[in-house]
Amino acid sequence: MKRIGVIDGQGGGIGSTIIKRLRNAFEETIEIVALGTNAIATTQMLKARANRGASGENAIVQTVKTLDVIVGPIGIIVAHAMMGEVTPKIAEAVASCPAKKILIPLSQENIEVVGIAQRPLPKLVEELIEKHLQSG
Repeated sequence: MKRIGVIDGQGGGIGSTIIKRLRNAFEETIEIVALGTNAIATTQMLKARANRGASGENAIVQTVKTLDVIVGPIGIIVAHAMMGEVTPKIAEAVASCPAKKILIPLSQENIEVVGIAQRPLPKLVEELIEKHLQSG
């Protein structure tokens, strides 16, 4: 069974949206692990029907090593992103782990990805599933 980790912080809204859509698309054929930079984000992702969840730096650093795929906003690989919730250790662990990373180009940081058209989160999540998960 494929293990997909969804990482989010702050209120967990992006992660919750991703998990709801993953669950609709794949039902119980995948294991979804919610990794929140804080307990509120994790709780919201668990309410969205993640199988398991954990919060904080150490939980994220240790768990990403066990995942097949990591999904989240682009800030999860940027130290001090999400108002400082993404620590340098989290950013390094996510960026360097062997799991495939599918990053959504949403950021509150001073980062712009050239060549990416701004689209609403639901459209980005649809593309994430159709082009990057269902095909592989």
